[in-house]
Amino acid sequence: MSPISPSPHGQSPLRTVQVLGGGNAGSSAHVRSLAAGLVARGVRVTVCAPAEADHAYGFTATGADHVHVPRSSDPASVAALRAACTDADLVHAHGLHASFRAVLALSGRTTPLVVTWHNHAYAEGARAHLVRLLERRVVKAAAVVLGTSSDLVDRARRTGARDARLAAVGLPGRRPAPGPEDPERPRPKLHAELGSTGRPLLVAVGSLDRHRGYGVLLDASRTWRRLDPPPLLVIAGEGPLRTHLQGRIEREELPVRLLGRRGDVGELLAAADLALLPGGREARSVLAQEALHARVPLVAVDAAGIRELVGDAAELVPEADEAALAAAVVRLLGDPVRCEELRDNGVRQRATWPTEDETVAQVLSVYDELTQPRPLA
Repeated sequence: MSPISPSPHGQSPLRTVQVLGGGNAGSSAHVRSLAAGLVARGVRVTVCAPAEADHAYGFTATGADHVHVPRSSDPASVAALRAACTDADLVHAHGLHASFRAVLALSGRTTPLVVTWHNHAYAEGARAHLVRLLERRVVKAAAVVLGTSSDLVDRARRTGARDARLAAVGLPGRRPAPGPEDPERPRPKLHAELGSTGRPLLVAVGSLDRHRGYGVLLDASRTWRRLDPPPLLVIAGEGPLRTHLQGRIEREELPVRLLGRRGDVGELLAAADLALLPGGREARSVLAQEALHARVPLVAVDAAGIRELVGDAAELVPEADEAALAAAVVRLLGDPVRCEELRDNGVRQRATWPTEDETVAQVLSVYDELTQPRPLA
């Protein structure tokens, strides 16, 4: 573990506020990991996030303080955030909307603001114009913008960031994956529970939102249901599209099950034959990382952040191309040699990813840079 940069004698510990919207699993898990690492290094951490995010991710269990701040940018929420940031040496906001709230809360103050972009902001029509305005406002106010993928860094620079840097995020709480002969590998039990005994199991994970590509995934499932035996696709997650997707599954008799929220995603992946990632909004997809750690062959959309993350350790297909997605699934199910090659490539690829400790150390170096006294010229 890297020690915190030494402080001058008698100087109080660095005080940071982490601002989180609470709506994204990847950024929430990162803030939990970051809080734990910073507290362990002697940094005082306050996490400003909705109460339900603290219940789900346990920020206070890391030794951090938690202040309930709703996801809204209404005056009451901004006032609560402003009060929480009063004594902060530095504020670090995660995601576009949390960052915008932080900009409003810090108005008129000189407290350094660090912003991390974890995902591509998704919007259409008039809302897309609003997102661009918010992005410009945020990057101009931020001392440093950290992007979790190179394309996010490039976007921040094009938008007007004065200092944008790559800061790949380590996968929080990763555990060694069970090997194919490991008696703890939960395949038989889960296959029986899911109704996939004797047939391949395909797993997708993520909120049931439009940008996740689940419509394309259901389209593709029409092709592989003709296989013998037909694979079963299970989708773990909840969201506004559930009723629409369930209606399609029933009307078209698709070999798909919606599982809702699951607390055993690691076990689902360990039991899977393939993992599927049909949407590319998430720059450092947690599912993609978990799949490579679990040695599960991955079929993913060919988006810039995903390509940078997985390298040659996945079958990449064009976005919104159900034929290519279906063909990749059918091909891998019939090609155990290629599946093993992807598993081996995954071992090498994940060795290039930063650890949690390295992620915390990089962030802390940015904090030190922005808060340490500079010598007089």
